[in-house]
Amino acid sequence: MNRFMYYNPTKLLFGRGQLNQLSKEASKYGKKVLLVYGGGSIKRNGIYDQVLEKLHEVDLEVVEFPGVESNPRVSTVRKAVEVCKDEQIDFVLAVGGGSVIDCTKAIVVGAKAEVDIWDIITKKVKATDGLPYGVVVTVAGTGAEMSRGSVITNWETKEKIGWGSSFSHAQFAILDPAHTISVPKELTVNGVIDTMSHVLEHYFNHVENTPIQDQFCESILRTVKDVGSKLVSDLDNYELRETVMYASTIALSDILNMGYMGDWATHHIDHAVSAVHDIPHGGGMAILFPHWMEYVLDSNNAYRFKQLATSVFGVEVDNKSDLEIAKEGIVQIKNLWKSWGALSKLSDYGITKDTIEIIADKAVQDQAEIGNFKQLNRDDVIAILKASL
Repeated sequence: MNRFMYYNPTKLLFGRGQLNQLSKEASKYGKKVLLVYGGGSIKRNGIYDQVLEKLHEVDLEVVEFPGVESNPRVSTVRKAVEVCKDEQIDFVLAVGGGSVIDCTKAIVVGAKAEVDIWDIITKKVKATDGLPYGVVVTVAGTGAEMSRGSVITNWETKEKIGWGSSFSHAQFAILDPAHTISVPKELTVNGVIDTMSHVLEHYFNHVENTPIQDQFCESILRTVKDVGSKLVSDLDNYELRETVMYASTIALSDILNMGYMGDWATHHIDHAVSAVHDIPHGGGMAILFPHWMEYVLDSNNAYRFKQLATSVFGVEVDNKSDLEIAKEGIVQIKNLWKSWGALSKLSDYGITKDTIEIIADKAVQDQAEIGNFKQLNRDDVIAILKASL
């Protein structure tokens, strides 16, 4: 493996009833809180009232900022940054899923910057500070709560860009699996697939001597595969929700990829797709990842696909070549996600060949080639997109 440094300052509070810790944790950072959330589901399921109760217990003044989109936009971030500055906010609390958390990461950095937040996101300017923030997670899948990374969309320029800074780590993250029980099936499925896609991005690498990391990834994939298949027909099951939520958090906490960098080309492509078409991230990954696998598979890297097929999906190896085993594993992934109800073609989202070249341009606009397991150029991206239609 490669040498590495691991540091994660976020305090993780996981399990039933951990929202009771919110009063104590939030009161450490000042008296005025910006409460950031999405479309209002937290009001329907009661989490909003619980959060306000805990904040008011310690006499915190709450300023609300609702309406964060599923693919958070820089225009929304800018509005919240202005609220932070005008209201002299001390602390930001994100209540929701990955989109709300990603938006909050940009808000807290923008609130302490003298430049436009988009200049920081596009890496023209480095972040120099950020407001402290905490997270109450209500949707499992992105793992954004333990990561410094964030993805923000500029709808005007049709760009969706991943970024992060040392100031975008949460101070604490509260995860109660009971808060995810009300999440509907489609969003649950997208979250489970998003979790698996993060692990798969880590898994596809060429670094030698990573047996522990490999087995971490394989065990999570096996578990999520089995638990996800049960959860789609038993959405009220706390234990299944608990396992999925923990897997989601671990998948993007950088614990799995100590000592190497995974591929991440598929995420680049999906970000480009949703920048143009605003589709759900997990839904896009369900379509794109199997097609990426089919496209990059060759005799030189079949060993990695074979290991995945045998270790995670139990593909039999007798009288089969490595390529045959690898291809069977890819089919298993496709069939699994389809059995959960995930869409299998970009055209299912109304995407046609008319925007393929625009999407490809977006995918490679910052670098001519993307991906670490196998580098892809613009023509490769177009081929994967066409196969995904």
